[in-house]
Amino acid sequence: MAYFCPAKIGLSVERKIRVGIINYLNTRPLLYGLKMAPINDMIELVEDFPAILAEKLKAGDIDVGLVPVAVTKKLPEYHLNGKFCIGAVGDVASVCLFSDVPLEKIKRIYLDYQSRSSVALLKWLVKNHWKIDVELIDATDESFIDLIKEETAGLVIGDRALQQRGKTKYIYDLAGEWKAATGLPFVFAAWISTKPLPENFMFEFDKANEFGLHHLNEVIAQCPQNIYDLKKYYSHNLSYQLDEEKRKGLKLFLESF
Repeated sequence: MAYFCPAKIGLSVERKIRVGIINYLNTRPLLYGLKMAPINDMIELVEDFPAILAEKLKAGDIDVGLVPVAVTKKLPEYHLNGKFCIGAVGDVASVCLFSDVPLEKIKRIYLDYQSRSSVALLKWLVKNHWKIDVELIDATDESFIDLIKEETAGLVIGDRALQQRGKTKYIYDLAGEWKAATGLPFVFAAWISTKPLPENFMFEFDKANEFGLHHLNEVIAQCPQNIYDLKKYYSHNLSYQLDEEKRKGLKLFLESF
C-alpha cells in the first residue's frame, strides 16, 4: 500500500498532532499502522489506558484519541473521526463479567477502574437485559481482581480480561450480551476529537489505520503469544470498521444513559 509524503499532501501544522491511543492488545494493529506510516512524522503518540485517555481529551492534553465512546456525554463538542474504531459484532473476549456463580446469584460487582464505556455498558445490561439487583462497586486499583470469588463478580477489560479467562466458572461477554439484547454491534472506542480535524490529515490517518489492519501477521509477531489466540482475537472477536451498523449501535448506546 503506497503513501504520499505528508509534505506533498498539503499538511502544515505548527506542532505535532497529539494522538492518544489505548495501550491494550486490541489497538496494536492500529498502532502498528500509525508507527509505520509517513504520518508518524506529524503525530505525537500518547499511550495510556482508556479512562486516562478520556480525561486527557477532556483536558485538551491530546488533540484526538481512540477513547471510550462514553466520554462524548461529558464533552460540550465532539467529532467522530475516520473509518475505524474498536468494536465487536459478537463476543469481544476482552470485556467480560467474571463470576463463580450465575448472574442471578451475584450479589456485588466490582467495576474496572480502567474503563468508561464498559462500565456504562455493564450498568445498562444489569438494568435492561439481565435485570438483576446487585451492588456495584467502583474499583480503584488492580486488587479488585483478587476479590472475584463466590458471590462477588468483577468487570475486567483489556489484556487482563484475556488473562482472566479460565479462572472463573462463568464468563459473560458484554459485547455478546449487547448483541443478544439489541441485535446490534457495539463500539467501545472511536477516534474522537473536540475540534474538527483537517480532511487531508484524516485521509492519511485512515490509510495508516488500514495499513496496520492489513499487516496482522506482523502485528501478532510483536505480541505476547501466551495470553490468547491473537489471530482469532483480531480477525473474529474484534471488528475495526466503523460501518453503518456500528453507528446505529453507538447511537442507541449513547442515547441510553
